[in-house]
Amino acid sequence: MQLNNNVTEFILLGLTQDPLRKKIVFVIFLLFYLGTLLGNLLIIVTIKTSQALDSPMYFFLFYLSLSDTCFSTCIVPRMIVYALLSKATISFSECIIQVFSLHFFGSLEIFILILMAVDHYVAICKPLQYKTIMSHQVCGMLLAVAWVGSCVHSLTQIFLTFSLPFCGPNVIDHYFCDLQPLLKLACSDTYVVNLFLVSNGAICTMSFVILISSYTIILHSLRNHSAEGRRKAVSTCIFYIIVVILFFGPCIFIYTGPATTFPMDKIISVFDTIGTPLLNPMIYTLRNAEVKNAMKTFWRKRLFLDDLR
Repeated sequence: MQLNNNVTEFILLGLTQDPLRKKIVFVIFLLFYLGTLLGNLLIIVTIKTSQALDSPMYFFLFYLSLSDTCFSTCIVPRMIVYALLSKATISFSECIIQVFSLHFFGSLEIFILILMAVDHYVAICKPLQYKTIMSHQVCGMLLAVAWVGSCVHSLTQIFLTFSLPFCGPNVIDHYFCDLQPLLKLACSDTYVVNLFLVSNGAICTMSFVILISSYTIILHSLRNHSAEGRRKAVSTCIFYIIVVILFFGPCIFIYTGPATTFPMDKIISVFDTIGTPLLNPMIYTLRNAEVKNAMKTFWRKRLFLDDLR
């Protein structure tokens, strides 16, 4: 595809061109990214090493934290480096890889959130059949479908978008490569491709509606449970709803709007690429006694082994 284009690299304008503000961006992004890595990797290691966290809920939480880490890593490290440079450039091939990775891990997170909602529904509404329905084999197959679906989604958009010629200019008014700002640079009619890209917003909106509806059904079904069961289930569902809103809010805002880049889009994108991956592990750990206990056990074992050495 690159052979048909005059553009071999793109210039990213970033969040700001002011030297002082770029230093502020560098510090904030670095701290947030380190917090994202620490929080999500702590969940990943805890679930992987704890025998107490072997239920489907933690199986999906493991991959949600993994996708959060990868999703943020697709963008933030390069943004941190760019904040130190006077001119930020990215090659055509690297831009394609970034777009693919961004949408792959974003789609994977959508699939995993849906699978987590299915897990909650079965656990609360069909507790007697839970182990049969949500067996390890079934969870593995569902996750495989999520990976394949994410790959197909990302590849389809890449092939459609980069079949367009890029003749110049090559300046992207954003801090990473994404489909909408890239289409502004294509030197041919992008109407048909833009229509297809509206599917991003449609997928986000439809998934959001499905998830909120499913949790509404789950909460409604709790009227037949005991007071203690209701309290625990409501607490779990409410915090998963918060995660859903935090993830899908920016996604819907960005991809249901017109195919132009506004300053507000950049601010929302910052929250989407680094805010949500940072908040997710905090939400899961602060309100989940099992995860907190598993973390305490893990660190006690580590400290004990270090003392023995």
